[in-house]
Amino acid sequence: MTARTDDDPDRLLDALVQTSFEVIGVVSRVAAESELSLTQLRLLAILRDREPTMSDLAAHLGLDRSSISGLIDRAVQRGLVTKTRDETDRRSARVALTPAGRELAGRGAAQIHERIAPLLAGLDGTRRQTLTGLLESLLA
Repeated sequence: MTARTDDDPDRLLDALVQTSFEVIGVVSRVAAESELSLTQLRLLAILRDREPTMSDLAAHLGLDRSSISGLIDRAVQRGLVTKTRDETDRRSARVALTPAGRELAGRGAAQIHERIAPLLAGLDGTRRQTLTGLLESLLA
C-alpha cells in the first residue's frame, strides 16, 4: 500500500465525495422533515431571491418541461409558489414564492446552516475564507 501525499488527486477526490455525501445527507434530511423532495427544496432555495421563468427553472434544475410543470403544479397545490404570466413574454410563466413558501425556504436554509456548522467548526476564519474561495472557483 502506498502512502498518500498532500497533492494526491485521489485524496482530493475522496475528500470532495465524502464532503458532498455529508452535505447531501443534511439537505436530504431537512427536505424530508418538511415533507419535500430534494428537488422541491432546491426549487424553494432558487426562488428565495428571484422570480424565474419556467424555462429558466427547468434549465437550472436540469429538468425537462413536463417535469418542471409537474414540480411547479405540486408546489402551487401546497401553497408554496405562484405561477403568473410574464409581462414581457405572454407565452412564458414566472414562478415566485408565496409567504408560506418563503417561510419554509427560510426555515430550511436555517436548518441546513445549523446542521452544517459543526463540519466547519474546526476551521478558523482564514481557512473558512480559503475554503469559500476554492469552492467558488470550482463552481465558476
